[in-house]
Amino acid sequence: MASTTKKKKYLYEVDLMRVIFIFGVLANHATSVIISQMVKGSGPWYALLSTHLLLHFTRMGFMFITGLVLFLNYYKKPSINYWSFWLKRYKGSGIPYLFWNAFLLLITAIATSSLGTFGSQWLGAILHGDHFYMYYILVVFQLYLIFPLLIMLFKKTITLRNHLIVLSISFLIQLAFLFFTKYTYPYISHAGWPYMFVHYGNFVLSYQFYFIAGAFVSAHYETTISFLKKYQRIIFSITGLLALGTFGLFYYNWHILKLSEHLTELVHQPYLLFYASFMVISVFLISLKYAERRSQANWQPFAKFVAMSSKISFGIYLSQSLSLMILTAILSLFTLPNWTLILILPFAYIFALGGAWLTSYFCMQIPPFGILVGRPNHQKLKLHRKIISSNNNFDSTKIQE
Repeated sequence: MASTTKKKKYLYEVDLMRVIFIFGVLANHATSVIISQMVKGSGPWYALLSTHLLLHFTRMGFMFITGLVLFLNYYKKPSINYWSFWLKRYKGSGIPYLFWNAFLLLITAIATSSLGTFGSQWLGAILHGDHFYMYYILVVFQLYLIFPLLIMLFKKTITLRNHLIVLSISFLIQLAFLFFTKYTYPYISHAGWPYMFVHYGNFVLSYQFYFIAGAFVSAHYETTISFLKKYQRIIFSITGLLALGTFGLFYYNWHILKLSEHLTELVHQPYLLFYASFMVISVFLISLKYAERRSQANWQPFAKFVAMSSKISFGIYLSQSLSLMILTAILSLFTLPNWTLILILPFAYIFALGGAWLTSYFCMQIPPFGILVGRPNHQKLKLHRKIISSNNNFDSTKIQE
């Protein structure tokens, strides 16, 4: 009997998770643009700022999905060629990383008449990932480097029980780290510290729990789904309460601890570990419900939109700063009242998201620009040229009667 290879099941829930998280990222950043245009200390400014912590789960969601997808693709393979893995991953993400840093810095340099320092700025941006929200890609580059160690860890501790222990230890380490970043780090000297320790938001270990959580879910996918579905009502209830609690966190940070705006809104806080974790779980559950219904006729338009948005989600992330820069430039032309700025927030969000979506879609559809959004499409261009060449060489007399 001929052996058959079981085809890997496509997880449509991951598509919706990607879409929710990238759309949430744009909501977060568009809100930041609106807040920056307001008069600090005013009522509308304070009101909008107090809602901002609600959006501080999308970054963690992306880290979770990255760990989940990597393990889904590689964990159960009997052997992994890591040289091939690194080449594929660094090439696929590295080319867009280099391009978008250069392109966006060039626009900034032209606007600020600082072309003379473009080269040094570009090199600094590439090394540090501190421009245009590129920190995520730099963090993922670091994850790729240590990925063999994560695979080894999970294969050495192969049972569910051992993996739960690994996940629990990871959670406690993450919690301890967040207490340090909130209550100790801002008040001590960082002189002589390595760059990644000073700018810990760009360091892979600052998000280790979310990567390991994604790996855990991948390794025990059906068991995890069964458990989450069993307790989904409780999970959704806790998530809602934790979301309301972000307003209490804002009040505590701003009025009791008297923190600065930056530290008040900091994503690296102990409370947000619990909130973000439950938000990610809730998004996962919602996405599972979507996966069950997406094949129904009345879901087809939405399913097609989700599928396309998921494909271009990396491109949306890369190109978002271009839309945000244009949005900021437009808003700076006007002096709008604070309440007016709040009212136009939905339109600002649609503008920022729509611009990034269309930019990424264009690049994916038009060769050879797909490589700039992590979707190489130069083969499509080669095929198009081959068809044209074949048509030019075709002898039309052969079909004449």
